[in-house]
Amino acid sequence: MIDSKGSLKVFFRLPFNAVINKESIMTPIAQIRQIRIGQPENFARNQQSAINKQPVSGKIAVTPSGLAGDSVGDPRFHGGADKAVHVYALHHYDTWRRELPAAQNMHAGGFGENFCLDGADEHSVCIGDEWQIGTARFAVSQGRQPCWKLNERFGIADMSLRVQQSLRCGWYLRVLAAGEVASGDEVFLLSRPFLEWSVARVLALIDSRCCDADEMRAVLRLPLPESWARLFARRLETGGCEDWDRRLFGDGKKAA
Repeated sequence: MIDSKGSLKVFFRLPFNAVINKESIMTPIAQIRQIRIGQPENFARNQQSAINKQPVSGKIAVTPSGLAGDSVGDPRFHGGADKAVHVYALHHYDTWRRELPAAQNMHAGGFGENFCLDGADEHSVCIGDEWQIGTARFAVSQGRQPCWKLNERFGIADMSLRVQQSLRCGWYLRVLAAGEVASGDEVFLLSRPFLEWSVARVLALIDSRCCDADEMRAVLRLPLPESWARLFARRLETGGCEDWDRRLFGDGKKAA
């Protein structure tokens, strides 16, 4: 990539199963290209949403609940310690634009992310990864489970399902230490305790409706948020998969 000074900048793309050592900790794995925050606004179906986040400049305070000035529309499903910051890989937008040229809002910030990230994605980031960005520290807590609001946001009736199946969902960060971040800050990987569990691997378990007992026991050993722990524990107990229709399409509305 080309940085703001016109120089070529190459990120060290750490394999997801790499051993972390002093050299890798000192080498950035990604960079925050934009930071976005937003407040709830009127949205489709008489709902509120803060998905329309706008870019901000300068240093932004990070607290255990997320970024200063940021909020969510429905705290039942968004926000909280395990979803303090949402991250999305910038290069996914190129793929989406090729696949869905008529989609609305298909640009940086389209998915309502706080960090527009260059240099890493769901396949190179693992659950439990600890990151240093600016003066704040974070841990990767979970991937995003897309909901029907993406259908409305992009004007594609089955967008939420497409996102889930593509595994290009984005992921969330938990805040380990408060501090400040700014656009242009590099991401440093401090530790990778679960090197076999990329975000994409866990998202694929969900999308494939996997109920294999060994896989469920293995994923339940991760430091999952309560909602994901319940999901996999229920699959292990019942041998069956949860219903997604309400989450993906809302109010029984399903794409034809």
